[in-house]
Amino acid sequence: MDTDNKLTYSQAIAELEQIVKTMQSENCSIDNLSQLTSRSLELLKICKSRLLATDEELKKILAELED
Repeated sequence: MDTDNKLTYSQAIAELEQIVKTMQSENCSIDNLSQLTSRSLELLKICKSRLLATDEELKKILAELED
């Protein structure tokens, strides 16, 4: 999804938290579990990507300080 590329880390985490609440609720339908699980995986991939990108940026900055 194009809009997923524009999600911030905080937005992805907030959506994940909402999914967890939905899954834990008594109103969560078995029929929705697969969709919720798939969306969770997408969001986790976005979070991982953002964390790895931030890690690389920080490593570059720290390497410049050592020079």
